[in-house]
Amino acid sequence: MFAITGVTGQVGGAAARALLDAGHPVRAVLRDKNKAVQWTKRGAEVAIASFEDADALADAFSGTAGVFAMMAPNFAPQPGYPSAHAAAAVLIEALTKARPQRIAALSSVGGQRESGLGLITQVHILEQALADLPIPTAILRPAWFMENSLWDIAPARETGVMPSFLQPLDRPYPMVATADIGRVIADTLAQPWQGRRVIEIEGPQRYTQLEIAALLGGVLGRSVKSQAVPRDQWEARFQEQGTAWPAPRIEMLDGFNSGWIDFEDGVNERVIGTTAYQTVLAELVKRAQ
Repeated sequence: MFAITGVTGQVGGAAARALLDAGHPVRAVLRDKNKAVQWTKRGAEVAIASFEDADALADAFSGTAGVFAMMAPNFAPQPGYPSAHAAAAVLIEALTKARPQRIAALSSVGGQRESGLGLITQVHILEQALADLPIPTAILRPAWFMENSLWDIAPARETGVMPSFLQPLDRPYPMVATADIGRVIADTLAQPWQGRRVIEIEGPQRYTQLEIAALLGGVLGRSVKSQAVPRDQWEARFQEQGTAWPAPRIEMLDGFNSGWIDFEDGVNERVIGTTAYQTVLAELVKRAQ
């Protein structure tokens, strides 16, 4: 039995589906019982627990061969990341009580860094919290999600312009589909190991913003060009989108653009996914219709 958190999201959902498709029993950990039906229909057990309740999480994790743990995405954290620290403390308490055989935890490219991470700081906090647990742990550090292109579809369709925060436009960045991340999680949990592993995950090739715009144009059936958003406009743009404290998002983007946020080449395990960007874009465009 594998307990999977975050099943209502892209990565947790992909991990649970990959495990079920491979014939493994899955316990879907949900905070909202109203979202349980789709998982029971797929043959999964369901456990209702939140990251505010260590005892409920411990019950959800108990008796399992492995747990997939992730922080709920927070794109507008408070200074000091108090929510991430609190969630990590509850998770560690639950894992300590439940003692699953192994843990796979979602981090991010750059998760090894102590500073200059912005939003990625939240998964660095999780990495640090897990470091002292006496349970075999795999830290998964995927590249930039291809699914982030969802935000580009509307402006590209309406104006033919894809605003780009990753700059310069001709620099290739590692990208990965969440379906590939889910498969790596499933494969990892099914493997016994000892100690701590770090697994970096990226897609079959690296893409520039120019290439992504061209691919998106092909899916939309119109010409699309990428256009760098001037950095001095970022704060105002993010505030207009409802982010009261845009500094973490800006710091993260600066980290990617400067090369500070990157893989530790040659240090960790590396898995290359198989899903092409065109496949993801086609699905995103269908979803956005």
